[in-house]
Amino acid sequence: MTNAWLPPEQYIETIARATSYACLYFTDVAGRPFQLRSHNEWEVWQWAGGNLERGETPWDAARRECLEETGINFQGTQRLLGVHFIPERENWPANHIGFIFDGGELTDTQLSQVRLTHEHTEWRVATVDEWRREMSPVKFNRLKAIHAARETRTIAYLESL
Repeated sequence: MTNAWLPPEQYIETIARATSYACLYFTDVAGRPFQLRSHNEWEVWQWAGGNLERGETPWDAARRECLEETGINFQGTQRLLGVHFIPERENWPANHIGFIFDGGELTDTQLSQVRLTHEHTEWRVATVDEWRREMSPVKFNRLKAIHAARETRTIAYLESL
């Protein structure tokens, strides 16, 4: 590290890089988490969301991705449930930071109107305990923490190391 001032375009080369994603966490009216099965990774259940585009805020990305992936045009209140940090790893050359927002409850009518794209093969609602059997421990712990954050009206900070 140097004490010399660097122009922003040079300084940025000296610090950690990160990509980011944003998503919406929904439940049905019974409080069961709603998730989508990824087409690319058969084991991965995930929330409606994706990577931020250049110049986009996490909130705007979560809403855009939700509309693209499910047909749900979310107009609810902006409420952050959690921040998720994933350090750079062998298959990804930068840190990855996620913002998980509360999508509220989906009614049976709204669920019946979900329209999936090529990115997902199905959607499902299940109790938190039922999801435990469907997910890897790391992904399940993230689900459990976000579900608890919603119930307690707190914000979860998660690290996947």
